[in-house]
Order: sequence, then structure tokens, then C-alpha cells
Amino acid sequence: MSTKAVPEPADVREARDTTRALLICGILAGPLYVGIGAVEALARDGFDLTRHSLSLLSNGDWGWVHSTMLVTTGLLTVLGALGMRRVLRSSGRGTRGAVLVGIYGLGLVGAGIFRADPANGFPPGTPEDASDASWHGILHFMSGGIGFIGLIAACIIFARMFSAAGQSKWALYSATTGVIFLAAFVGIAAGSQQSGAVLTFVNLSFGVAVVLAWAWVSAMAARLRNRAIA
Repeated sequence: MSTKAVPEPADVREARDTTRALLICGILAGPLYVGIGAVEALARDGFDLTRHSLSLLSNGDWGWVHSTMLVTTGLLTVLGALGMRRVLRSSGRGTRGAVLVGIYGLGLVGAGIFRADPANGFPPGTPEDASDASWHGILHFMSGGIGFIGLIAACIIFARMFSAAGQSKWALYSATTGVIFLAAFVGIAAGSQQSGAVLTFVNLSFGVAVVLAWAWVSAMAARLRNRAIA
């Protein structure tokens, strides 16, 4: 005797589709940030990755491009975090980790709204020793710092979640990403006012760490999307 498959309730299907769409936002945020940032770094006159942080690209005639990119990728990250939370709602650590990813996204939004102060000769015409801090520059730094701390904490929380579930590779990946990003964040905070080889090292190290962190966010969203499909 054959049994007829029970149709999936419409509300369940809609909820799953919404979760998948949210996670796709999280997957796309990183490639969008890295891609647009790379184009800006190569196209903007006077910008040098060995001397300037990407945040400085929010200054000048084309600064609106970078600011818009920060706000857009931040919002996509927040949406991705909502998708993560929907998949992991039965996991205490997973839920906290998703919230922390959302804080990272909100930090990016704030960093896009509040423009970084010109520094190190960028944009062209800025004194090399410019050191005045504006209110929006301070809020930019605070927003970015809060977001970065949220991301680091999310990596550690997810590492613990994966470890408890016996998924050692994902636990190691998450923990390593968090540690590398923490080291790079401390380095850029302490060495951004230096010059020469020290400035080059901290800028390039932080750039690499940012790419690795975005790769982790995309990988997490993609992994959880696969769970949402199943």
C-alpha cells in the first residue's frame, strides 16, 4: 500500500525560504566588501595600501562610494545574522554567536555613517602629520571597534559551539579566524600612528585579517544555509 506524501505547510516553506534569503545576504556581504574595497584602493589617486587604512577611502570626492559600501555590507551582515539566528535558535551558543555577528554588521553601518578623519597624506592635500580628531572620526573609530570586538567574540563563541558538537575542523577554523583578527586589530590600533616598515606591516596584516574574517562570515552563512535547505 503506497503512502501519499504530506504537503509541506505554506508557512513552514515560507519561513525556510526567508531564512535562506537572509543567509544569502550574509554570504554576499564579504565578497561585496572585499571587491569594492579592492577596486577603490587601486583606483583612488594617492591611496597606498601600505600606508593607508581602507577607512580613509570615505574621504574625498569619491568618499561616498566607500561610505555606501560600509552601510550596505553592514546591513547585509545584519540580515545574514538574523538568518543564522533562525537556524540556530535551539542552540544557546549559536544564538549568541549570531547576535555578535549582527553587532559586527551594525558596527560597519556606524562606520559608514560616521566618516574617518583624513590622515597620512590621504586624500591628497592632507598633511602627513594630520592628527586632529573630529567627532565623526571618533564615532567612526568607536563603531568599527565595537563591530570588530563583536566579530572576534562571535568567532570564539562559534568555536566553542562546534567543539561541543564534535566538529573539530569548524571549531579550529573559527578560533583561528578570531585569534588572527584580534592580533591584527590590536596591531592596527597600536601601530597606525607609526611610519615606515611598522606601518606597512600593520596595514597589510590587518588587510589580510579582514579578508580572512569576511571569508569566515561567508562560510558560516553558507554552511547554515545548507542546513536550512535540508
